[in-house]
Amino acid sequence: MLSTYSAMPTLGVKDLAAARSFYGDTLGFSVSRDDEEGVRYRHGTGDFLVYESAYAGTNKATAVSFEVPADEFDSEIGALRDKGVEFQTFDMDGVEWSDGVATISGMRGVWFADPSGNLISVATPMG
Repeated sequence: MLSTYSAMPTLGVKDLAAARSFYGDTLGFSVSRDDEEGVRYRHGTGDFLVYESAYAGTNKATAVSFEVPADEFDSEIGALRDKGVEFQTFDMDGVEWSDGVATISGMRGVWFADPSGNLISVATPMG
């Protein structure tokens, strides 16, 4: 069954050159493959695919999330800020916001958009 295989997140983008700059230079991901399919970036134990799509940025929900250990969260968020990443805030019940960082049920997280409007989150584990 499918549960025995790894999933690969895929993000449609409007401009692959802008995406290459954002995901490689701004966020620091390494390219594992770049071909007619799009660009695969290495993360943790797998890859995610960025490809051109006419529907890029139409999803208003989080497209991909990266979980970081709580003791590394502040340094990761600082590195994103240093690269010019701007965090978004939302009206959500039970969430306390401070300088773009959400705290809810023991979890801390941020959300930001790539150049095509895909929402990305970086968060600590719940609890």
